[in-house]
Formats: sequence, C-alpha cells, structure tokens
Amino acid sequence: SLLTGLVLYERLFVPFIRRFTGHPSGITCLQRMGIGCVINIFATIAASMIEMKRKAVAMHHNLLDQPNAVIPISVFWLVPQFCIHGLAEVFMYVGHLEFLYDQAPESMRSTAAALHYLTTSLGNYLGTLLVTLVHGYSGKQHNWLPNRNLNRGKLEYYYLLVTGIQVLNFIYFLVCAISYTYKSLEAVKECTKENKDCCTAGCPRQDLIDVHNVQEGDRLRSNERV
Repeated sequence: SLLTGLVLYERLFVPFIRRFTGHPSGITCLQRMGIGCVINIFATIAASMIEMKRKAVAMHHNLLDQPNAVIPISVFWLVPQFCIHGLAEVFMYVGHLEFLYDQAPESMRSTAAALHYLTTSLGNYLGTLLVTLVHGYSGKQHNWLPNRNLNRGKLEYYYLLVTGIQVLNFIYFLVCAISYTYKSLEAVKECTKENKDCCTAGCPRQDLIDVHNVQEGDRLRSNERV
C-alpha cells in the first residue's frame, strides 16, 4: 500500500490538487504531514474495530477461554488497518523528509535527517514503555493486555488509548504548524546561455562568472604556449 500510494500520490493527487492550490507540490510539507496524522488516527480506529470483530467471532463460537484455538475469521480482516497505515506513511513519513530537506540549512540537512530517525527510534521505545505501563496498571482481573489469554483482554481499549494520544499529538502539531513561518528560498535564475551559472536572491552570481572567466583565460594561454 505504501508503494502504490506513492505512485498514486505523484501521478494523480499532486496534479489534481495543484489546480486548486497552485503549489508546485500540490500541498505544503506541513499540510502533507497533517493529512498523514489524520489518516493514521483512522488506522488505529480501524484496528480497534477489527479487534472487536475478532472477539465477537470468538464469543459466538465459545472460544473466549481457549487462547490456543483458531478463531474462524480471515486474516484479511487485518488488511484495512495496514493499508490505511501505509497510506498515512505516504503523507506523514515522506512529508517529514521533505520538510527537513527543504527547510533545514544546507549544512545541517544530514543532521536533521539523523534527528528524524533518532526521534523515530525514541518513539519505538516509548511505544514499548506504553505497553508495559498499560499491562502493569490496567488491573489483574481485567487487564487490557493479559499474558495468557488475549481473548479476555481489552486490546481494543489500548488502540483507542493510542488514538487519543494521536489526537493530542495532532492538536499540538496544528499549533506548531500554524505558528511556523517557512524560510524564504533563494530565487534561481538563468545567468548564461548554457544554463550552468545561476543567481541568488535575484542578483547574478558574478563571483562564479569571474572565476570561470579567469580559469578559461588561463587555459587558453597555456594552449598558446604549447
């Protein structure tokens, strides 16, 4: 779903939305990340609903107290939540990288990308910590994540908890995105007929042109001597 979503995003979504926004990329990096956050919320909601469906089937066949039994439900019920999550990655993950590459200083782009992966790894550890805390403090009789029998657990509650955290994170993201000011990009213009030299901020890069002329003159003089 991630690979398919990337192709559809570039081939269909961007040209279509560009007609309304006039933006070269269709939408800005922050808008792309925000859409990804919203889609990811729907992914965890779908996971919660599918878990409810799984437990309903187990209850219908009297399998709640048989943790090792095979519940007669297709594994393809898991496809929707993973497809939605993959679609969210098309917007959110790629939007992160685009934002860092576009807005970070040129000398710090690699550092910004490294910090992005660092925060991702920290998020994985925090997810493990959240599972541990929920397992430890959700009670012994009605534990959300029991050790032996998940059919008697409340995994759907855990998904809803994650959904609530994602909603809070999205609200915080909106506050930061609204107050963020994009850096001004240097205007790139053609300075020579070969389209090799360029100018910044609307002014010709005369220093590069002078260096090129000096090097060309030295080369011609050396050829004459030979």
